[in-house]
Amino acid sequence: MMKNFCKIPALILSLALMPLASSCFEDDVNRSMYDADSDEMNRENHIVGASLRGMQALVIPTQEHLYQFMDAMAGGSHGGYMEGIVDTWVMKFSTFNPEQGWLKAPFADPIKNLYPQYRDMMAKTDDPVALALGKILRVCAMHRVTDMFGPIPYSKMLDADNSGDNLAVPYDSQRDVYHAMLAELDEADAVLAENEHISAEAFRKLEDLYYGDISKWRRFVHSMQLRMAMRMAYVEPDLARQTAEKAVAAGVITANADNAMLHVAENRSALMFNDWNDYRISADLVSIMGGYNDPRMEKMLVKGTATVNENGTLVSKEGYYGVRIGIFTQKKDEMIGVYSKQVITANDPYLWMNAAEVAFLRAEGALRGWAMGGDARSLYEQGITLSFEERGASGADAYIKDAASAPAPYVNPMDGNGIAYSRAAASDITIAWDEAAGFERNLERIITQKWIAIFPLGVEAWAEHRRTGYPRLLPVVENKDPNGSVDISIGPRRLPYPADEYSDNPQFIQQAVQMLGGPDAAGTRLWWDVKDHSADAAL
Repeated sequence: MMKNFCKIPALILSLALMPLASSCFEDDVNRSMYDADSDEMNRENHIVGASLRGMQALVIPTQEHLYQFMDAMAGGSHGGYMEGIVDTWVMKFSTFNPEQGWLKAPFADPIKNLYPQYRDMMAKTDDPVALALGKILRVCAMHRVTDMFGPIPYSKMLDADNSGDNLAVPYDSQRDVYHAMLAELDEADAVLAENEHISAEAFRKLEDLYYGDISKWRRFVHSMQLRMAMRMAYVEPDLARQTAEKAVAAGVITANADNAMLHVAENRSALMFNDWNDYRISADLVSIMGGYNDPRMEKMLVKGTATVNENGTLVSKEGYYGVRIGIFTQKKDEMIGVYSKQVITANDPYLWMNAAEVAFLRAEGALRGWAMGGDARSLYEQGITLSFEERGASGADAYIKDAASAPAPYVNPMDGNGIAYSRAAASDITIAWDEAAGFERNLERIITQKWIAIFPLGVEAWAEHRRTGYPRLLPVVENKDPNGSVDISIGPRRLPYPADEYSDNPQFIQQAVQMLGGPDAAGTRLWWDVKDHSADAAL
C-alpha cells in the first residue's frame, strides 16, 4: 500500500549555473524552470515534487546551457543532426577538440545537480512510489552520461559518507553500471506494480512526465529496459535478448498517447535555435529526408533561402538546406537565413522517448530472432506510421511502400571561394522493407528510420550510430582531435573526461581509464561498442 508522505521543512531547489562559453551564453537569465518559494515548498509535499521535477529536468536537460552542451553541441553533432554555426567557435565537439569547460558540463553537471536532490528526497520521505520514481530518474539521467563517457561514478554516489555531489569517489565500469541500472529498473517497476491501483491524483502535481499515471510510468520503464537491452546486443547478446523479451512481455510504449514527454512552462532549448541562431540542421538530415521526399520535413524543419543557379540565372529559392558537420564557420550572419533550423517553440515539451522508437527497437529485436510480439517488417512499418502520426504528417502508407527513393547527394548552397562541401550521398538505402535483403541491409533500414523518428535526441542517435554504424553519415570536414584517435569514417566513440577529474579525483580517474581498455580519447570504444564497422563506412 502507498504510504503517506512525511511532513517536511521548506527548501528551495535550483539548478546550478553553468560556465559561460560564448556570445549566446552571455545574456541568458540562467534561471531554473523549477524554482519555488518557501510557502509553495510547504504545501502539498512540495519537497517531493521539487525533487522529482529537479531530477526530471536533468534527463533531457531543461536548463538551456546544459542542453546546449549535451544535446546540441555533443549529441547533436556526433549524432548527425545539427552543427553549431557560431564563427567564434574554433574549439568544439564537432571537430573533436572541445574546450575543457564544454567537456566538464555534460559529465559533472548532471551528477552534481541530481544527487543532492535525490538524497534529499530519500531523507525526507519513505513513500515507496516517490522513491521508485527517483530511482528511475537517476537511471535515465546517468544512462546518458555513461553512454557519452563510459565508466562513471555510480554505485558509491549514494554511500552514507558522500554528500551527494562529491565526484571524488570510485568509478564503476560501464558493464557494472548497466547491470546495476537494469536491476534498479526492475526494483522500481516492482514497486510501481504494487501501487498501480493508486489514483493519478497522488502524484499529478508532483511530476510533469505522466502526471502520476503509474501504468504509463511502467510502460516507460519497460521501454527503457528495451533500449538498454538493445545497446548490449553485440556485447552480451544472451542477456540482451532475455532483458528485451521480458520488457516487451511486460508491456512497452505502443501508442503516441504514452510517449515520454516532459511538459514545462517554457522550453528553453528553443532559445538556441530561434533567438541565438547558433545551430542549423545537418547536411545528413537534409540528404536523407530530402532524398526520401519525406513528408515529415515540413513538420520538423524550417526552410531557408539560398541563391541558386537555375539554367544560368541566379535566383533566390526557398528549400531545406543543411550544413556539413565539422566545419569552421566563416560568417554566421550570412548562414542564418540560408540553412534550415529545427521547428521548435517555447511551448513544446521535451521528448524523452516515443512509440516509434520502441517499435523500431522491437523491429530490430525481431530481426535478430527475439520474441518481440511481431515480425520485423510489421514492427518496422508500425514505427514509420507512428512517427508520421506523432508529427501530424500524411502519406505514411505511400512512404512505406517506396522502394526507389534513397538519400540524395548533398549540395551545399554556399559552396564557393575555394570551399566546396558538396558530396555524394553516404548511403543508397531505400525505405520499403525487403524480405530478400540480408540482415545488415534491413538493420540499416530500421536504424535510419529510427534516427529520423527520434529527432532531436542527439545523445541517443549518437549511441545507436556507434553501436550499429547506421545511419551512414557524411564524414566531418575538420578533424582536430588532439590525440589523433578519431577515424572520421566511423566518427568519435566517446567524450574524453574533463581535465578537472585528473586534478580533483586523481586516484579514481586512473582506474576509470584502465576500465576503458584504451586511452582517455575520443577514439576509444565503450564497453558495448564492439561491432566491426569496417564495412559500414560511407559509400
